[in-house]
Amino acid sequence: MGLWEALFGEFIDVIEWLDESNDTLVYRFKRYQNEIKYGAKLIVRQSQSAVFVNEGEVADVLGPGIYELETKNIPILSTLQHWDHGFNSPFKAEVYFCNLRRFIDLKWGTKNPIILRDKEFGIVRLRAFGTYEIRISDPKKVIEELVGTNPDFDIDDVSAGLRNIIISKFTSIVGKSGIPVIELAGNYDELGKYIQEQLQDEFEKYGFELLGFRIENISVPEAVEKAIDERSSMGAIGNLDNYLKYKSASALENSSDASSMVGMGAGFAMAEKLAKSFERDSSVPKKEYVPEPFEKLYYIAKDKKPDGPYSIDEIEDMIKKASLKKDTKVWTNGMDAWKEASSVDELSELFKLLTPPPLTPPPLS
Repeated sequence: MGLWEALFGEFIDVIEWLDESNDTLVYRFKRYQNEIKYGAKLIVRQSQSAVFVNEGEVADVLGPGIYELETKNIPILSTLQHWDHGFNSPFKAEVYFCNLRRFIDLKWGTKNPIILRDKEFGIVRLRAFGTYEIRISDPKKVIEELVGTNPDFDIDDVSAGLRNIIISKFTSIVGKSGIPVIELAGNYDELGKYIQEQLQDEFEKYGFELLGFRIENISVPEAVEKAIDERSSMGAIGNLDNYLKYKSASALENSSDASSMVGMGAGFAMAEKLAKSFERDSSVPKKEYVPEPFEKLYYIAKDKKPDGPYSIDEIEDMIKKASLKKDTKVWTNGMDAWKEASSVDELSELFKLLTPPPLTPPPLS
């Protein structure tokens, strides 16, 4: 087979690439021992770029067109090899074709929940997913930074790394944005455009251009969804007094006998009494209960013994009172060993929010 490849290579005069996969980013033209016949034709189609690599270094990058591989047309060829056997001898070089078309509908998503502090719901966990679009903007950089000697480099070879870059930047931006959880859905477009701008520099390091970034969904745990639904229901009810009267009147209208009428009348009186009690207490602010999205209990090392368990609210109160220090050892379910409180992500955020900076001592008079 090696002999046939050698003879076949001597007669091939056309170097081209017809992509049938639709997912290949870079393709290395296969030649016997990388020998290219002097004077051969190179065809580079639209949305393609040809990269010459000689002895591991990029020698030239050619755009769409038809090229005759001679030194008068491509002067760089004269420096690729020594022409000891005359200009009709084949020269050795690798030709990589880069696919410059737009790759759309690439998926991204969070593998694990993102833990954030929300103004209304406290500490919540978010999951997010969406799509993005890329294309090669710098073929030379792609060859140098990613492809190496890989003969076939497709979108799957790079998508995992790009997703990690996206998730890292997404987590940082959403965490610092301060947008309430219930308002995130109304800011998908603006948030997506801003994240795309921030990701552009990261993608350019590898020779890619980020053409589009979309957020399709940001979801919260079921407990938080239930709390949001309950709050929406209370908003839909509106005036509680009118609502109770309406419900009682509807029940009376549908009653079929006198006993039911008596029961409904008692219900109406009870509803009116309940409404009046709400009116009397309307000036007193009420603390609204919002269920926590998850419950995690912590044990604290006290006198070399485990003390607890304590809820996150109790831990927060101890940090406020300075009875829990940053170097105090803590443990919760899922941890391999006891750790200092400040090294636990969730508690570290509480220390940042609740611990004031040290006072600067007054200057000596």
